[in-house]
Parts: sequence; C-alpha cells; structure tokens
Amino acid sequence: MFRKQECVAMLLAGGQGSRLYALTRNLAKPAVPYGGKYRIIDFPLSNCVNSGIETVGVLTQYQPLVLNEYIGSGQPWDLDRMEAGVHVLPPYQRSRGGDWYKGTANAIYQNIHFIERYDPEYVLVLSGDHIYKMDYSKMINEHKKNKAACTIAVIEVEMSEASRFGIVNIKPDGTIYEFDEKPALPKSNLASMGIYVFSWDKLRSYLTEDEKNPQSKNDFGQDVLPAMLAAGEKMYAHRFSGYWKDVGTIDSLWEANMDLLNPKVPLDLSETDWKIYSRNPGLPPHFIGHNAKVQNSIISEGSNIFGKVDFSVLFSGVTVEEGAQVNDSILMPGVKVLSGARINYSIIAEDAVIGEEAVIGSRPEETANLEDWGIAVVAAGVNIGKGSVVLPKAMIESNM
Repeated sequence: MFRKQECVAMLLAGGQGSRLYALTRNLAKPAVPYGGKYRIIDFPLSNCVNSGIETVGVLTQYQPLVLNEYIGSGQPWDLDRMEAGVHVLPPYQRSRGGDWYKGTANAIYQNIHFIERYDPEYVLVLSGDHIYKMDYSKMINEHKKNKAACTIAVIEVEMSEASRFGIVNIKPDGTIYEFDEKPALPKSNLASMGIYVFSWDKLRSYLTEDEKNPQSKNDFGQDVLPAMLAAGEKMYAHRFSGYWKDVGTIDSLWEANMDLLNPKVPLDLSETDWKIYSRNPGLPPHFIGHNAKVQNSIISEGSNIFGKVDFSVLFSGVTVEEGAQVNDSILMPGVKVLSGARINYSIIAEDAVIGEEAVIGSRPEETANLEDWGIAVVAAGVNIGKGSVVLPKAMIESNM
C-alpha cells in the first residue's frame, strides 16, 4: 500500500507561537495568514512538492483545528496521493499511554512508525514558521555526495544579529565542528535555519537513545545534534542565499508582509517556475470604488475598497469604507474598516471590525518616545467601537 520513498519530509507545525500573542490565541502559528492569500505553512509544503518530495508528515499539536482544515487532503499542493501525500500527525494515545510532543526530537520519535512505512533513505525535518523558497533536492543531493549523517541548512546573518541565532561553525570543506546556541561572542555568522537532512538509520538510532535519557529536553538543537557531533558523525552545512524570514514575532511577521511591497527584496510570489500553492476561497475579483485611492498595496479577491489604502497588505473579503484610511498595515481575511477609521502600522486579524472614526496605531514620527512605538494588533473577531483609540504596540484581545 505504501510506496518506498527515497526521502520523507517531517514538518514541525505544533508550536504555540507565543511571541505572536493575540494572533495565535486560537490558531497554530503555521496557520497564520501571510501575504494576502497564503498561510505560513504554504511555503514548506510548496517547497516540498516543487522539490519532488511526495510524502510529508505534518506534526500538529497546539490549536490544530484551522490548520487541519486548511491542509485537508493536500489537494492545493498536489499532495493528495494514494500511496504518499500529506498526513496530519497529532499526538495520539498508545497502548502504553500517550504524551504531548515534548520537543522537536520527541515529535519525530513518536512518529517513527509513520516514517518506516515508506522505508526512506533520508528524512527531511522542517519548521512550519519560516517564509522562503528553497529547493530541498539540492540539499539532499549534497547530503548524499558527502555521505553525511546530517546536513544542516545555514544562512548568513548580520554579525551584529548572530547572537540571536543558533550558530553553526564549520571547517573550509563545510564540515561542522561546533554548534553555538545564541552565543554572546559568535565565531561566525552562519545561522541554522532549522532545516535538517538526516540519513534515516542514523536519525532513528539517535532518536531512540535520546528518548532513553531522562535529562534530555528531546530537542534537535539542544540534544540530538550535539550528541551526533560529540560521537564524531559526519555533519555538513548547506549554504542558502535566498530570502528567508523567521516570522515568529509580531515585528518579523509585519516586516515579512511589507517585504512583498519592496521591489528590492528578492521574494517574488508571482513566479510560475517555483509556485507557492495555497487553498483560496474562490471569491470574485476585488472592487476598487470610484473615490478610492490605493497605492503600493496588495489587495486580494473579494475585497471592497472605497477609502484610502497605502503600503498595506489586504487579504480576501476585506472592506474599507469611504473616508477610512489604512497605512502600512496588514488586514487579514474578512476585516471591516468602517467610515472615518484610521489604521497605521497595525495587524488586524481575521473578521475584526474597526468602528467609525476609530484610530488604530500611529506612525513612528507621531510618537513622542520611540520606545513606546510598535505594531498595534487587534485579535480575530474583535470589535473596536466607534471613536476608540488603540495605542501603538497594544494587543487588543476583546471588544472595546
């Protein structure tokens, strides 16, 4: 029933996304909307199918309902296959009891039997919270050529930012000799992208040993990879030079959306040779009213714009009434902005309603103390009353 696969991908999508606060209170982080018509998980799923990987296990845990519904049979990504395809893998009860996924390594360990059904040579481990286009087949081919136990994707970051990342230190031939988790004094600027290729026999052995260790946090970065390095396994870095963004914070999510409006940023979602697939609602085209003014923005299908929109990303089914203004902001599906409302530097989550004459956020230059300035967030389904004021950096999770 299950066709042997050279490589099986395991996509870690169970994180709580606590740094996204109000945006993930009822939503798994990989299901957060992005770029007008996508969700974050569209990127690793599309990368898999574009890279020729036919079998993907999606490991869910926190608030999985929307994510599970969105993935469905995998049809939008051409992953609805009888002998392969996409499979949602939540924690489950076993004869000897069941556990929540305790860490990234434990999540894969709990699904060893799923992987073994396909008898793969290699396992690709991915994170579900990054925006990027990447051909995983190139990384897998490098892994095979080097006869490696593990290959880790790395990207160069600014040296001043390196202490925020897990840093991979390598020899001239690309072999890894040290991991440095958020070092105060980094030796290099090669940051781990949280993308790993393992030879399956090696990974299975190390996962089994890690599970036996009561002191382990069952995490790849903190436990499994250091154990492999200490044992002298062949480990290599795979350099990636394209666009890559970890969208785990409010600021980084806002920046990643705004990057789509910047022609100098190398992330083109209109390319057909490496398409990012998504499940879209099939709404009619957007409508721009006669008196509306729209500049440098993304306006998705089903939206009705009668006011002013500038440098913003609007998802499907958004309404901006006449006299309303939206600047430098992200409006997720179904948001309604009523007449006279003003939105600046904000993220408005799905189906929220911004009342007449309400003011959400502000421009940096309008804030006396820049430390008080930041992206304002209104959670999904929240109603902001007529004339209400939401300050910069505020997180609004209930009606006001």
